[in-house]
Amino acid sequence: MSTSIMLIRHGETEWNALGKFQGSKDIDLSNEGIKQAEFLKKRLEKNFDYIYCSPLKRALKTAEIISEGTDLNPIIYPELREIDFGEWEGLTVKDIRNNYPEPFKKWIMDDTTGPLCGGDHSLKEASIRATNALLKIVTENKDKNIAVVAHGGIIKAALIGIFNWNMTMYHRIRLGNTSISKLHFDDNMVPLILGLNDTSHLPEDSSIKSHV
Repeated sequence: MSTSIMLIRHGETEWNALGKFQGSKDIDLSNEGIKQAEFLKKRLEKNFDYIYCSPLKRALKTAEIISEGTDLNPIIYPELREIDFGEWEGLTVKDIRNNYPEPFKKWIMDDTTGPLCGGDHSLKEASIRATNALLKIVTENKDKNIAVVAHGGIIKAALIGIFNWNMTMYHRIRLGNTSISKLHFDDNMVPLILGLNDTSHLPEDSSIKSHV
């Protein structure tokens, strides 16, 4: 078996540009995000067998754009939705650090659960959800090239689970809008990272405002 999966972060939104945590909030792509998705479409050149996506509008729209001209429709997978950040949604990192100093510190430093203020409750819970979803997708599509359009947070949470990293790795990975992170799975479902945060399809003069 040689199964490849491209983990794609959605295009930019207005909240991304403002540095706000979006989480479960269903924010549309901005005009810039639509342009980014168009560049991504040209990069991928319809080179995938299946495309899955989060149900949130920013991911679904990105998936619809990159699948244009194919006979594929994005398969909505609820488990690929972004981490629910609870009370922190709509706030910037600075806001959270100032208004929730102790919970923020614990979220950054805790290497076993990564607790959150409400929502999904912890990075650990989000990681379990994301890992199970991606492994199921891979298992059901052996020997295929799969595109998965989701969110920076949940993609990082999935990587943590798939590679059995501790929760602090979440804060050591940066994923730009429409970035591609590529994994390969062999016959024994052993994963290999082939690429991380690839945004080479975007113009050199483009400004990526959001790195989760």
